[in-house]
Amino acid sequence: MLYAIMAEDTENSLEKRLAARPAHVERLTALRDQGRLILAGPFPAIDSPDPGPAGFSGSLIVAEFESLAAAQQWADADPYISAGVYAKVTVKPFKKVLP
Repeated sequence: MLYAIMAEDTENSLEKRLAARPAHVERLTALRDQGRLILAGPFPAIDSPDPGPAGFSGSLIVAEFESLAAAQQWADADPYISAGVYAKVTVKPFKKVLP
């Protein structure tokens, strides 16, 4: 089943985010290579595809996991959590309708 992992960043998280990004992207790449990643990306803190020093306000990942518990366990191990980037992470079942 698909699950949406929605994360909210801590204040002024850009430096921490950039430092932890390689490890974060490595995990996403593994999901992609397994054919389980639907989409992933950050929410710019301002209305711009490149927010510069304004940074990001959080992230969204939609991926396939065997259960809600497995999705939560995967999300809990994200390098952005241990680096202090994420203040809050919510995992919910997701039903893709379109496209």
